[in-house]
Amino acid sequence: MNETITIGEINTLVIDRSTVPGLFLRALDGSDILLPNQYVTDMMHIGDTIDVFVYTDSEDRPVATTRHPKAMLGEIAFVEVVDTAPIGAFVDWGLPKDLFVPKALQKRPFAVGEKRLIRVILDDVTGRLVGTEKITAGLTQPPSHFYPNTPVTFMIIAKTPLGYKAIIDHRYEGMIYHNEIFEDIRVGQIKNGFVKTLRPDGKLDLSLQMVGKAKASSASEKIYAMLQENGGMLPYNYKSDPELIQKTFCLSKKNFKAALTKLSEEGKITIKENGIYGI
Repeated sequence: MNETITIGEINTLVIDRSTVPGLFLRALDGSDILLPNQYVTDMMHIGDTIDVFVYTDSEDRPVATTRHPKAMLGEIAFVEVVDTAPIGAFVDWGLPKDLFVPKALQKRPFAVGEKRLIRVILDDVTGRLVGTEKITAGLTQPPSHFYPNTPVTFMIIAKTPLGYKAIIDHRYEGMIYHNEIFEDIRVGQIKNGFVKTLRPDGKLDLSLQMVGKAKASSASEKIYAMLQENGGMLPYNYKSDPELIQKTFCLSKKNFKAALTKLSEEGKITIKENGIYGI
């Protein structure tokens, strides 16, 4: 349960009392906040503890909701622009009240209907949650325990000549190189992958597959699982077309061949002219 009520985050609070406009929820320090009737259900009772997101309503008063936004305080998301004004723009972040992005925090003017990448921050002057396109200001150095093959979740944020830029866990910057991508990928996607290297500049090189010996193991496990799912036979072998391998297994021809060799040496498959057979 929360010690205090925190704007922009999920708060665990106790249902304190019922009123005409809704339920009042209380933190350990005695502070309370309204959960409007539109979010109240028959399953909620006085004394229950519930999780709610806290933000400010149209009159800048803190209010609770059981809905979760596309991004909370400190997080990033691709959001659609729904309205513009001389002082800024409004984007749909998944809550009834749209998120305001001040003009000063935009890299270029917003247009209704387009998708923009923003980070949710707290305005020091108004105490309101707002959006900013100044993403890198909220990034930090990745921890030293990010060794090769550390699993991570990241968002693809931009395409570059080298590959795709990504933000890991809303906090760290990374890159996936074009020649190491063997599946469809686009800006805005959330992907699961692995750390390849932690560079001296503090940025991360990423991979959609494990690297090194672990990569071969991961690839062989994937192929063997697909083999079992398809009745013990797959119509591929060392001579199969690289593009077909990439499309089917999301692997390069080199990694595919290494995985087949590993499975063959382990006595799990037989490789014939017309395909792979399980043993």
